[in-house]
Amino acid sequence: MTKETASMWQAYKKGFKAYLQLEKSLSDNSVEAYLHDVEKLTTYLSATGRLLTPQQVTLKHLEQFVRWISELGMTPGSQARIISGLKSFFKYCLMEHIIAIDSSCLLESPKLKRTLPDILSFDEIENIISQLDLSKPEGGRNKAILETLYSCGLRVSELVNLRISCLYLDVGFIKVIGKGDKERLVPIGSDAIKFINIYRNDIRVHIAVKPGNDDILFLNRRGSKLSRVMIFLIIKEMTRLAGITKTISPHTFRHSFATHLVEGGADLRAVQEMLGHESITTTEIYTHLDREFLRNTLHQFHPAFK
Repeated sequence: MTKETASMWQAYKKGFKAYLQLEKSLSDNSVEAYLHDVEKLTTYLSATGRLLTPQQVTLKHLEQFVRWISELGMTPGSQARIISGLKSFFKYCLMEHIIAIDSSCLLESPKLKRTLPDILSFDEIENIISQLDLSKPEGGRNKAILETLYSCGLRVSELVNLRISCLYLDVGFIKVIGKGDKERLVPIGSDAIKFINIYRNDIRVHIAVKPGNDDILFLNRRGSKLSRVMIFLIIKEMTRLAGITKTISPHTFRHSFATHLVEGGADLRAVQEMLGHESITTTEIYTHLDREFLRNTLHQFHPAFK
């Protein structure tokens, strides 16, 4: 790729970045992921000696690129995500009149097998939480963290960014800043409220808070915001101690929260609102989970299925 062509791609990517940040209000992580997808395409074009601008990229070139990443060993899920990123980029180019025809609109994603995530039963969640050592300050903090994760069905990024100023515990709600900086009010259970108050009044007050973290609810020992990895490690260790062999992550608590609501007969629109899903189709996976639960129940208890 010539310097001139490379410079052109850089300029378009810079504009695409501004579009994602300002118009789509995406998080920094999401913006970087989209830009990384475009970077993969330009890497491919350079590696194959094609000196193409976005205007010159055709559907055939994009299909050859998809074959290339497939041959590199990328999973269908990773391929689908990259294709989605490229489609967003070319859609932006079309809106900005950088290209006259969007070659990516006919690009097909690989067929994905929709796998259902592992779900924890209420007893399993109780078992995991009971492994915490409440005699230690971090045990009290982690108790509040896990109770909040399950009570509110939060994404891990929403949990680590939860602010004290967003707690309305007297009326049983918290304000959550979700994807694209969208705000939503989520009910919070009495156990989560109880252990958040214990953490704030008995543990957090003894931490020297680093500047800029004053309003962050959950802090590490150094007074800074917890990382997403830290939440994963806490849950992984408690799951091991509980003797549970399922594949568990912070997101499992969110899946379990939603599944238990649907199993209990909750309205799907209400579940969508609490989870912060933009589309109801994303929430509908939990109706599949619910049907699986019903099928397993039939096999277990109905004489005709034994």
